[in-house]
Amino acid sequence: MGRIDRKLAEMGIELPAPLALPSPNRTPAVQVGAMLYVSGHGAALLEDDSVKRRGKVDVDITPEEASATMRALAVKMIATIKHHVRDLDRVEKVVKILGMVNTHPDFERPNAVLNGASDLFFEVFGPEIGRHARSSVGVATLAGRQPVEIEGIFLIGD
Repeated sequence: MGRIDRKLAEMGIELPAPLALPSPNRTPAVQVGAMLYVSGHGAALLEDDSVKRRGKVDVDITPEEASATMRALAVKMIATIKHHVRDLDRVEKVVKILGMVNTHPDFERPNAVLNGASDLFFEVFGPEIGRHARSSVGVATLAGRQPVEIEGIFLIGD
């Protein structure tokens, strides 16, 4: 068991199945050289019934509930990364995370919602690897009325 797998176990996190997409014209992740580009992970594809998978943030669900969903998506994204690179210890850097938050136009805190994912990556991978660039955007809608979606870029070593 590698260092990151041990850390996940210490945190009580069991990885779910990696992301499976409904169409053969796209893939959950593409590696180009040392960079792994991970497709959007949306709440509708989570198996975790303890988080909110539908609704508009600050209308149907609270920002705190949306942040918990972001955290669950980050766990799912780690499962997808592991599926593609086999060993999570190969992740040398969480490079960038993009978080999309389905909100009312007046909602001004998509960055706080994205903290659910950012905090998890930081905690799991540690400050050197887990500290990352990021962008958070509020959007008018996401597919299937999902409240949140994330995508990411990761540096993978040998």
